[in-house]
Amino acid sequence: MKLFDVYPINNITITRAKGSYLWDDKGQQYLDMYGGHAVISIGHTHPHFVSRITQQLNQVAFYSNSVRIPIQQELADKLGKISGKEDYQLFLCNSGAEANENAMKLASFHTGRKKIVAFTKSFHGRTSLAVAATDNPSIQAPVNQTENVVFLPFNDESALENYFSAKGSEVAAVIIEGIQGVGGINLATSGFLQKIRSLCSAYQSVFIADSVQCGYGRSGLFFSHDHAGVQADIYSMAKGMGNGFPVAGILIAPFLKPKHGLLGTTFGGNHLACAAALAVLEVMEEEKLMQNALSTGEFLMKRLEKIEGLENVRGKGLMIGFDATGELKDLRKNLLNNKQVFTGESKPHTIRLLPSLAIRIKEVEEFLEALEEEIQQMMITPKLVNPV
Repeated sequence: MKLFDVYPINNITITRAKGSYLWDDKGQQYLDMYGGHAVISIGHTHPHFVSRITQQLNQVAFYSNSVRIPIQQELADKLGKISGKEDYQLFLCNSGAEANENAMKLASFHTGRKKIVAFTKSFHGRTSLAVAATDNPSIQAPVNQTENVVFLPFNDESALENYFSAKGSEVAAVIIEGIQGVGGINLATSGFLQKIRSLCSAYQSVFIADSVQCGYGRSGLFFSHDHAGVQADIYSMAKGMGNGFPVAGILIAPFLKPKHGLLGTTFGGNHLACAAALAVLEVMEEEKLMQNALSTGEFLMKRLEKIEGLENVRGKGLMIGFDATGELKDLRKNLLNNKQVFTGESKPHTIRLLPSLAIRIKEVEEFLEALEEEIQQMMITPKLVNPV
């Protein structure tokens, strides 16, 4: 049997990982500045993470949501405390796409409406409704195409106001990433997020804060939307929530009421997933990783802004992007092949940095040294020799 060939693969086999480093099957060490798409939040194979999962595995790994699972409430209590959303409700699932799918579904149930407002360059997942709300027609099958989703210009308050003036009574929800990840590390302005909040309140629509990549402390606050001083009605979470273990969820405001059968999942909130998620929150709290993300991110951005050849450095905390064009168009590939550094990308020319929230300054300096060396090498032009 062949694997279904949908991923562009680097010819690297990772066999070991610790902290911010990876090793392949040949013993080569790599610096991880990408965390497997922002998934590694507390560092690879953190001892507390491994211990928490191992302990739970030795007790019970899984049973369905048809029985009491006390560790779910333990997770909800810890998550409420650290996120500052203790009056919200928690629904647990398995992936970011599933979280966003349930968020939009819940908004539609609550309002009785069909229209979803999303934005240009958005990415909300690959399942049916999540991909319909993703601004990339190339990954939408015909069955995903719907008139129920409208895309408005990102950060355009006038366009948003005009749409609500015309169609506000039809809008079930507005869904927005506080910082667009796949779209290229584009930051939603505080004014734009505040405008979404006021319009959703005025028209009784649901404000969904997609925090799958930009949440869980990556921006220096628990949710990147928190920087704007707004409260969303639903927050979706995944990626860094389990440090590599598949776990996701949505935080749901008190006015959105549950009933039996409204949402459901087989694997969501299983014992192992909750143990992994609890371990992440415990390490984040104990090691003050949100504060580290903020201070280390500021240090990294200031240094990046001084490097010749890099354009448009932007981001918050440890969600950072910059553009590499012209002579540097192969910079990401060269960093991996020549300097053994993993980074991410957003087409066509943005490099994304999404390292562990526990990354240390010395590892950041190691990255910066490798980056500067590779840029200098790439910008060397052959000197012309005058003919005799």
